[in-house]
Parts: sequence; structure tokens; C-alpha cells
Amino acid sequence: MSIEFKLPELGENVESGDVVNVLVSTGDHVDANQPVCELETDKAVVEIPCTYSGKVSKVHFKKGDTVKVGQTLVTLDEDGEPAKQDAKAAAQPAAQAAPAAAVVEKPARQEPKPSQKPAEPPEQPPLPPTSPIPAGPAARRLARELGVDLRRVHGSGQRGRITQEDVDAAARAAAGHLAPGESPGAKFSAPVVPPGEPGHDAWGSIRREKMSKIRRTIAAQMVRSAGTIPHVTNFDDADVTELETLRKGVPPGFLGEDVKLTLMPLVIKAVAVALRRHPALNATLDDESEEVVYKEYVHVGIAVDTPRGLVVPKVRDADRLSIPQIARALASVAQRARSVDFTVDDLRGGTFTISNLGAVGGQYSTPIINHPEVAILLVGRSRWMPAIRDGQTVPRFMLPLSLSYDHRLVDGATAGRFLNEVIDLLQSPGKLLLLG
Repeated sequence: MSIEFKLPELGENVESGDVVNVLVSTGDHVDANQPVCELETDKAVVEIPCTYSGKVSKVHFKKGDTVKVGQTLVTLDEDGEPAKQDAKAAAQPAAQAAPAAAVVEKPARQEPKPSQKPAEPPEQPPLPPTSPIPAGPAARRLARELGVDLRRVHGSGQRGRITQEDVDAAARAAAGHLAPGESPGAKFSAPVVPPGEPGHDAWGSIRREKMSKIRRTIAAQMVRSAGTIPHVTNFDDADVTELETLRKGVPPGFLGEDVKLTLMPLVIKAVAVALRRHPALNATLDDESEEVVYKEYVHVGIAVDTPRGLVVPKVRDADRLSIPQIARALASVAQRARSVDFTVDDLRGGTFTISNLGAVGGQYSTPIINHPEVAILLVGRSRWMPAIRDGQTVPRFMLPLSLSYDHRLVDGATAGRFLNEVIDLLQSPGKLLLLG
């Protein structure tokens, strides 16, 4: 008996996805709940497990295809009943972390038997072409960029999962750049081969790669923002010398394991407090009703650079959190964003966005507002600069700030007062701590 396995519901307002990887081939035998493909939606990469077991008689998609909910993915010669519990879960939204849309970065599905020990990474044989490769989207993207065949990479992660460091080490070894005994995590310095299919234009060789779903979403959002909002940007600096001294005085691990106190939690707290006192920057503009919607909550979005593109998870109720709580929340949302372990709802409902250009270098920029918000603050790389204090030239640690705002709603004076208050809080750590 043949049966068609169709793409289940992926979540609210998610109607389709792009196939990132095909995990089965015609003739393969799949077990119930075994993933058949990796799918990229607007904001997440998910594995799609088949709820039936049997032999694959036909695969109805290929890498790069866009498949819609309800579309047939594979036809099986069925040899068993569907996994009822997981079939029910497969119909739940991906936002509820259902097995039908399990985030790719989660641990591998199958557990080793108690009587068997997982094989040591050096002894793992290359995976056959038809076996699902245990690698997340970040590792897969890096492999494509470096031209690494993941089937020949030994995974050092949990249950043999391939990490970005494993891909990096494989690329270095293939290029002869990995010295004996050198750590796989060492920075790869060989030229990067761009992703995409090779080709030529009138001037030389090129590569073409189809835009990912998330990149298309980002592009559409940026065009909408730039075409709708009249942007104005104010530039200024905050003297964070005392704040930096205070920050460095916090011992490692004081806020919890893997939680490091950077300047960002302090900036988030200063911004959140200032937003409560300057509601025009914590609002949206309803064009249809011609109303200003002032938000009585402060959900600060943090722009996170990931291998798949820029995502903006939220630190919710940031004004009500202490600085240690913000530091823990920031570490959590950043890790979940980079490991693609988040839902669409995690990216919605923001009232203001902070972008940390300083994390990758650079001082000032003109950030584009995350529509429908009305302002965004870009934080540059702090640096030592000479300053005049009490008639003396002294070194001071300066933090560059760039505030873009919607000039339809926010006047220059309003934006200036808001930015001045943020700067005052950053320059007066005592005030900031008393507010926490």
C-alpha cells in the first residue's frame, strides 16, 4: 500500500518554506518520525519528520524548491501504522516546538542504546550519501562557503554532531593550513570560496545563489522601512569610563555560568528606562487610523548576526528587569538566535531595537528602523580618546551612539532629549544601578 506524506502545518501565518537539504532518496527505508528534509521558513530552519515508516518510492521535491503546507513530500510503500502521537504533534505549529518542525539545532533524534557506547569521533566512518548528516544550519552554511563535504567530516559534538569548528578544521586540513596538533577552532585564514553555482558573466567567473527565505524577508522589510519612514540620525558619544571600570570589577561567573557582563546589558537598561520617560520613541504610527499607539510595555529587540542573516529577538519588559536579569536574558536570546532555536513569536512585539555594530567593528552608522517601530539605536565600538576635564587632557573611554528615528512622529528635540538621558545614565553608573 502506498501512502503520501504531506507537509504539515508549520505555525501561524507560515504557509511555505524553502528546502535547504534533502535527507532521503528513492529506495531508502525511513522509520516513523525520521526527518526527510530541512526546511527554511521566514525565521527558522526546521526538520520535517515523516510520521510513517516504509520504503521511499518517490521524492517529490529537491533542494531549493519552495514547498507549501499540504504539498506531498514523499510517497512511501508503507510497512506500518503511522506514529499516532507524533502525527498529532506534527499538526501543531512550529512555534510550539512540535516534532513535525523540530528546530535543526536540537540534539539528534535517536538515542544510543544503553549497551552501546557512542563511537569516538576519530573512529567515525564517513557517512553514506543517503544518511541524514547530523549538522545544524550554521555548520551546513559554513560547509557550503568553504566547499567542505559534510559526509567526510567527523563530528565532535554531542552524539557525533558536526560543529562549525569541525567544518573549519576539515577545510584547513584540506587546504594544508592545519598544523599537527593545532586546535580545530583556530581561525581559518585561507580565501573563502563564495557559495552558489559557478558561472560566468561578461567580465569573468561568478557564482549564483538563490536568496534564502530569511534574506528575502529581511530585504522586503528594509525596503518597506526605507520607503515608508523618513529617517533622521543623531550621532553622539557617551563617556563610559566609570561604567567600564565597574563592569570589569564583576568577577567571571558572578552572574551565572556562561553569562558575561558586557556593556550591552547596561545599555539596554539605560535605553529601557529612558523609553519610559520618552514615550514618543516607544510607540508606533497607525497609518490607517492616523493614530499614535503608545506602548506601555518596553520590549527591546536586539539585532543578532547569525549565519543565516540578521534576526531581532526581544528582551521583554526590559525596564522591569535588573541588570543581572538583562544580562542573562541577553545571553539566552543571543544563543537561541545563533542556534536557530527560536519561534516566530520570539521576534515579534518589539517596541525599540538596539544594534551592536561594535561587536564586529565600526563606530557610527545610519541604522534602518525596524518597522513598525519608530526608532533604533546603534552602538559602536568603544575606544579610548583624549578629552578635556577640569582643564586637563585625560584619556576617556568613549562609546559611539547613532540614533535613527521616524521624523513623522519624533522631532529632533525629542530625539535629542532621549539620547541625552541615555548618555547621562551611562555616564552615571550610580543612577543606573539604583534604577536596577
